[in-house]
Amino acid sequence: MSPVFSHGDLRLYILSLLDEAPRHGYDLMQALTERTGGTYSPSAGTIYPRLAKLEEEGLVTKTVDGRKTVYEITDAGRAEVTARSGDLQGIQAGLADSVRLIADEVRGSVRDAMRSLRADLAAASREEREHAQPSPVDDARSRSREQLSRADAAITEFRGRVRSELRAHVARGGELHEAGVDEIEAALRQASDAVERAMRA
Repeated sequence: MSPVFSHGDLRLYILSLLDEAPRHGYDLMQALTERTGGTYSPSAGTIYPRLAKLEEEGLVTKTVDGRKTVYEITDAGRAEVTARSGDLQGIQAGLADSVRLIADEVRGSVRDAMRSLRADLAAASREEREHAQPSPVDDARSRSREQLSRADAAITEFRGRVRSELRAHVARGGELHEAGVDEIEAALRQASDAVERAMRA
């Protein structure tokens, strides 16, 4: 089983998802992927045996809707979800903590990359001022294109490093979900604003 869920946690989490609404198996797999930020994508071979066991225990029922089998929680299933609400809160808190950690790592990477980019831009600006000579407009454009290449290289290096860190985090069993990605997007927007300020400097 994926390290996202400890022993028995996946069973309880499936019950909690069915407590929200009846779902078919594929919908449950999608919901689990979304709730874990893509760090856990269960297979049919993982989900359906657990649903069969929950049905055997009288915690869920199933009905056939066309070509889909829809699973619905029973009163006994709801009673278990209620009785284990503390366990569910622990699972959700663990997911949230992991998302905050990875968001902090990304923000730190963004800050480091922006400091490096600002330093490179400042050094390039000083070098140009020291060696500035009257030149045609075409020469100025040529220098701008050279600096654009440097900026492109810095951004590409940053993008590659952050993607590598994210992938490594997930590969180590780290967790990521929607709230964390929202924080990552906010950090990247701040980085974009910083780039614009550096260009106007």
